[in-house]
Amino acid sequence: MLGRVVKKLSRSTFLLISGVVAAAVLVSMVLTRDPSPTELSFTELEAKIAEGAIAEATILDRSHEVEGTLIENDELFISSFPAEATDELFAELRAAEPAIELDIDRQDTSIWVQLLFNLLPILLLVGIFLFFINSMQGGGRGVMSFGKAKARKMSKDQPTVTFADVAGADEAVEELIEIRDFLSDPERFHAIGAKIPKGVLLYGPPGTGKTLLARAVAGEAGVPFFTISGSDFVEMFVGVGASRVRDLFEQAKAESPAIIFVDEIDAVGRHRGAGLGGGHDEREQTLNQLLVEMDGFDVSTGVILIAATNRPDILDPALLRPGRFDRQIVVDRPDLEGRKKIADVHAAGKPLGADVSTDVIARRTPGFTGADIANLLNEAALLAARRDKDEISQSEVEDAIDRVVAGPERKSRVMSDKEKMVIAYHEAGHALVGHALPNTDPIHKISIVARGRALGWTLALPTQDRYLQSRSELTDTMAMLLGGRTAEELIFGDPTTGASDDIDRVATIARAMVTEYGMSDALGPQRLGNKSGEVFLGKDKGHEADYSDDVAAQIDREVQALVEVAHEEAREILTIHRPVLDRLADGLIEHESLDGDVLDEILAGVGGSFDDSPSTASNHRAIDFLEPAKQMNTEDRD
Repeated sequence: MLGRVVKKLSRSTFLLISGVVAAAVLVSMVLTRDPSPTELSFTELEAKIAEGAIAEATILDRSHEVEGTLIENDELFISSFPAEATDELFAELRAAEPAIELDIDRQDTSIWVQLLFNLLPILLLVGIFLFFINSMQGGGRGVMSFGKAKARKMSKDQPTVTFADVAGADEAVEELIEIRDFLSDPERFHAIGAKIPKGVLLYGPPGTGKTLLARAVAGEAGVPFFTISGSDFVEMFVGVGASRVRDLFEQAKAESPAIIFVDEIDAVGRHRGAGLGGGHDEREQTLNQLLVEMDGFDVSTGVILIAATNRPDILDPALLRPGRFDRQIVVDRPDLEGRKKIADVHAAGKPLGADVSTDVIARRTPGFTGADIANLLNEAALLAARRDKDEISQSEVEDAIDRVVAGPERKSRVMSDKEKMVIAYHEAGHALVGHALPNTDPIHKISIVARGRALGWTLALPTQDRYLQSRSELTDTMAMLLGGRTAEELIFGDPTTGASDDIDRVATIARAMVTEYGMSDALGPQRLGNKSGEVFLGKDKGHEADYSDDVAAQIDREVQALVEVAHEEAREILTIHRPVLDRLADGLIEHESLDGDVLDEILAGVGGSFDDSPSTASNHRAIDFLEPAKQMNTEDRD
């Protein structure tokens, strides 16, 4: 009852009414308060009785007090007496001359007053508790609102996003146009018995525009758009998640046709019963309610659920079955043409110099997502403003690419001449081996300027987008990664810790070639070992390998052989082209960075990957001296 009353009042109204009531009570108490009586001791009281100076008296039975008025000036008095003297005092008052108008007040309290005084502390505590809960939950949402969905509604009056604002995801847009048409004109589909998908799952790498696509559908269709994160469903109270799911769908049904967009649905939609310590009961209860709502609401209501995730592999199978998420759309990294369109969108409103072209930006950013390109152009604009320029030149774009790939420059890091020379030879080794091998990407830039966590880095850019890698390409990639370590061994005879990340990546590639890609002649085309999953999945953990100890030893030998072949290949290239290695290192020590014509001139005598050989990756690769500031590992996109 109290909750419903308080819920209807805003916090300010509640506080205002409370303040007015308290002020009225205080004023009433002040106005009705009697004058303060004169306090008499028990001895003085007996003397007044003996003198006959008392006109009237009232015995307060429970508090053992006497109050009344004196004959002189009708003065009020009050006096306390011992409990054992009650009978004696009563007799004295009865016998007094002149006679005293005598009364006895047993001080019986009204039942309502007793209830008030007994319940007032409890009501006060409950009120304080509800006030703080209201504050934590958001005053405008009401006190008892934990079960209400925290979805934000975007109405038609707010700025809309359309498919014209989405670039580089043409396939996904084509799939979603059907959803827009259904929301705009559902009768056309119902007339021929067509059923629109109840749910649409958008999945792909972070930053590819999944949320933007969902907003574009709502903007194109002109329908209410409810957006909420998967983590908003589950909180500290048991059953809140399921209640919020029900409330969210009720809100959407009330304003249908509408779109519900759940971002990062894997926060609530993970595989049930998974985990090393068992499942998460509250999250699973929320997922169960979501499954019921998706299976229960009628397609004729015009409510469509769109969800986004980066990890579709961990979602519960019941969530992905037909009838729930009927349509699953991949939102992948854009290709060359897609990157150009994205660059055009984000370049709008930015003054680009005559030497800057979005075509060049697209070619320079393989593997970049839409968010990466937006960040790149914003960094270029910030650099231009910092340099007091009126427009963005190619120099700012180049520096912005380096900043996005490897992190900001760390000019405060001071290195000794020896460390600088070691780093220079390390990066020169990467560049020389990568240039000499036929199946690696062209070397675009070398630098020993510390960026982020990297002391130096080598940037190799592919000439085109590629989605497959051959065994020879992987082998050449390992040789290029080991080029830095091999250069240290060749020049100084004392390798450093700077190659730790290179060695880790080489070991990963070599083991994947043997156990995942079936590229071992000795073991043949078979997969060895369960594919490792995340710990929370609870699959494959604690299980023994699906191969014998003899096969495990053979795997180790094959991996070691692949690494040794790559190592020897790098050593052979660096030994043959030692003068080029020295010139590269000297140039890095002198200029700190090498690219463009200067780099081409130094490497001109070495035949390698600058010819029209296929590139090895669908993304750029930065070879760092220590820890990588930003790695984009080669992905198997078969």
